[in-house]
Amino acid sequence: MLAVVLLLLIPELRNNTLALWKIIPEPNQQPAALSYARAVSRAGPAVVNIYTRDIPSRPTYGEYPTSNVRLGSGVIMDSQGYILTNFHVVENANLISVWLQNGQQFAAELIGYDIYTDLAVLKVEAVNLPVIPQKEDLTSLAGDVVLAIGNPLNLGQTVTQGIISATGRNGLSNTSYLEFLQMDAAINEGNSGGALINSNGDLVGINSRQFSNPQLNIQGIFFAVPYQLAKKVMQKIISHGRVTRGWLGVVANRYINEFKGFIIDQVTPGSPAYQAGLLPGDIVYQIGNKQINSITHALDIVAETKPNTSLIFKVYRQKRQLDIPVTIIEYNQLLNK
Repeated sequence: MLAVVLLLLIPELRNNTLALWKIIPEPNQQPAALSYARAVSRAGPAVVNIYTRDIPSRPTYGEYPTSNVRLGSGVIMDSQGYILTNFHVVENANLISVWLQNGQQFAAELIGYDIYTDLAVLKVEAVNLPVIPQKEDLTSLAGDVVLAIGNPLNLGQTVTQGIISATGRNGLSNTSYLEFLQMDAAINEGNSGGALINSNGDLVGINSRQFSNPQLNIQGIFFAVPYQLAKKVMQKIISHGRVTRGWLGVVANRYINEFKGFIIDQVTPGSPAYQAGLLPGDIVYQIGNKQINSITHALDIVAETKPNTSLIFKVYRQKRQLDIPVTIIEYNQLLNK
């Protein structure tokens, strides 16, 4: 009776009785194999191999000048030929060559770099370049599956897979403005500057470094610069030739949910915070017109403030609410003193 009903409802089955069995799934049919091939095919063409050469300007007398060749990876960020990579890949390089996965080779110009995030921006004169897929509102979470694409040990483009182990890792550089993504997707020499993507092929970060300790056998701890920060740095370098950051001059390690602010633990002598009269123990709950939802958020507000701009810091001090004007200065000025 079921067959008769199906034949009446689906006329196509009258001419092809085998189609009846296609409607009913086989009991032992296997699910499709899990694959990230689509993600790699979307992102892979935009990940390039980078070769740099530095030639000593003063070779030893009587000897021919020698050159050192280094390798790394980079990510094509837009169709105008701008490429993101790590600064340590191109540092002190006299010649920079970029190789696409289709075999094309271009000479690259160093547009600028940022030592704090270890990022550099290159430019090649080319058109119709493949661009890495990007999602502006992308948020990375611990547990997300990620793929690292690069050119390890000059073996050619290679993909490794892992998960994001943690977000917001800092203390790995000389500034607290940089917060890394920690992941266990393996990166080695040559991977630096390559792409970290998610399972859809969208850019998650720029592969940066490996945690190492000569005294310990450490595995599976690698780091990348988050996509949003990397793109922000790139845009500033393209627009201004360098990255400027506002500087406050405090140390803070505790965020108090009750007050929705952070406690100042230390104030650097001579800093904008010191000159404005901020004190250890003050609880900062608003900067300018922005409420503070984390210490990182506060650092970002200050870092994004144009140097020599005055901001009102709203603080709690010994059960009193105070408005303290603070003139933010450029972070680099500290290094020039």
